[in-house]
Amino acid sequence: MIILAVLVAVLAGVILLLVGIRDLGSVAARRRALVTSVVDETGGARFAAWDRRFRATRLGRWVVSQLLLAGEERRSPLLVASIAAGGGVAVGWLLAVGLAPVFGLLGLAAMFYGMRAWLARAKDRRNEAFIAQMPELARVLSNATSAGLSIASAITVAGHELSEPAGPELARVSSRMRFGDSLETAMAELETRLPSREVSVLVSTLLVSARSGGSLVSALRDIADTLDQRKEIRREVRTTLAQSTSTGYLVIAMGFGLLFLLNLIQPGTVSAMTQSWVGRAALVVGSSLFVLGFLTIRRMTRMPA
Repeated sequence: MIILAVLVAVLAGVILLLVGIRDLGSVAARRRALVTSVVDETGGARFAAWDRRFRATRLGRWVVSQLLLAGEERRSPLLVASIAAGGGVAVGWLLAVGLAPVFGLLGLAAMFYGMRAWLARAKDRRNEAFIAQMPELARVLSNATSAGLSIASAITVAGHELSEPAGPELARVSSRMRFGDSLETAMAELETRLPSREVSVLVSTLLVSARSGGSLVSALRDIADTLDQRKEIRREVRTTLAQSTSTGYLVIAMGFGLLFLLNLIQPGTVSAMTQSWVGRAALVVGSSLFVLGFLTIRRMTRMPA
């Protein structure tokens, strides 16, 4: 009987111990969550203040405008600039340690070129996505105008029905017209944000129809059919040029790869080259040839917008 009572007491003690440990764990978790939320709010507010200050600078205004053109206006300009600066520092450190200290200056070039290349690529992707939606856009405008709606109302309908990026862009055009801008001004801003032949043809068709009338429905349907054919041709051309485009980047990678290989075979070779006029001339001539080859390949494989 005594042994049974002891076992029951031990079991009860173990249960109470487990319950206490669980309560302590939950209290500690709540405390950590509270501290984390306070820290996040404080850090978020501080980062937002820094972001507002950065937007007021000349560089910040340029980054904001480029993000708007790229359709990335939801991203923080300060965060984008910070990532670019961090990448430039990392590239500069890698080149300075792996090759020679003077190559660390290329980190600054990598920072600016990387940011511009990312923004340019984002704008190109947005432009290509808009062009891919243009046959559907032309059909929506054609159906709306054939139903008796005006061009402004048809643009509003297309802004609600289409997905990104065509929907938000047309919604922006509709908003500008609703606040007093003319159709010509609003469409000119659209053409500035999305420069391409397809957009120019669509804008010209809408403006001519708004000024002098004409069969807008048949014109839009013809544009939709033509854009479908152009989309297929662009896809085939892009697929054909993909290998040549990658070759251009491979040329630059080969140049740096050869320098790293020289340093690997004979440590200090590149650093010694930077300390003599003959070595500097060889580096300048070699890098110029690699850059010239890269630009030539880019020029040959560039597809007109």
